[in-house]
Amino acid sequence: MYDLFVIGAGSGGVRSARLAASQGLSVGIAESSRVGGTCVIRGCVPKKLMVYAAEFSQYYNDSKGYGWDIKDAHFDWHKMVEARNNEVDRLEAAYKMNLKNSGVEIYENFAKLRGLNEVELDNQKVIKAKHILLATGGKPKKPEFPGVQFTKSSDDIFMMSSLPEKVVIYGAGYIACEFATIFNGLGVDVTLVYRGENLLRGFDYDIQRLVKQGLEEKGIKVIVNTVIDSVTKCSKGLSVDLSDKSQLVVTEVVCAVGRKPNIENLGLEKLGVNLNEGVVVVDEYQKTNVSNVYAIGDVIKGPMLAHKAEEEGIAVAEIMKNQKPHIDY
Repeated sequence: MYDLFVIGAGSGGVRSARLAASQGLSVGIAESSRVGGTCVIRGCVPKKLMVYAAEFSQYYNDSKGYGWDIKDAHFDWHKMVEARNNEVDRLEAAYKMNLKNSGVEIYENFAKLRGLNEVELDNQKVIKAKHILLATGGKPKKPEFPGVQFTKSSDDIFMMSSLPEKVVIYGAGYIACEFATIFNGLGVDVTLVYRGENLLRGFDYDIQRLVKQGLEEKGIKVIVNTVIDSVTKCSKGLSVDLSDKSQLVVTEVVCAVGRKPNIENLGLEKLGVNLNEGVVVVDEYQKTNVSNVYAIGDVIKGPMLAHKAEEEGIAVAEIMKNQKPHIDY
């Protein structure tokens, strides 16, 4: 029986598992996708590498004014993807090595709650643990409209086989604004569509105003107070019908309208784990209403940020050693 078994090997789960193991506890961790979670595999890290690639076009244009003349410069999507993926592979390997060196046993399986002290893997193996930590992260949400199945999420961008010619980004949070800028910097015709009046809802108004101005100065078309009514396939790609009665024909539509906890099929209902509006409910000690089940990161209330998940993961490891958790929101 493990002292702690972690379901999900993202930023929070890995940090908690490593720290608990370094304290002498027996720890196992299960991950059905890739070790590293959203931030390392399909979020901050690969996205920042794409930001750097996109920024170069501006540097290149500016360099001409300083006497540089680089003939025949062009962007190769496939080379960028290969380099980006190689870096992600390197980081995942480092995460796995750090877990193993800490004494954590890794299971490359989907795992779910089976009983009070039991976790069941997708190979039917049952694992016993004194304490169980839910750290399965979040995943993109998609709105409901006819043809939404033809759209991509922010996760899907990292799987694109080629650079699209024209893109509609649906949404105006920081993920939407970042990818609009990335595609624009790589030479794509970008239109940002948002249902509200101001981009970056919840941010300072001056930031909202300046970001919108900056996007438009880069050549990104920004359409506000508008929603997508439907998306249909057409000979040139996708036809997008908007609520203002206009129509756009593009190569891809990317939905970036937010994220939600990744808690489907985890067996939460079997143990009666309390949820509130789709979020796992925990107390100040990261504990659910089930005595030995804890939860951290994107599955609980609060901002969906890797640093928050890591701090909560540390707190759980501290609790395992009967220490008062240090976390201060």
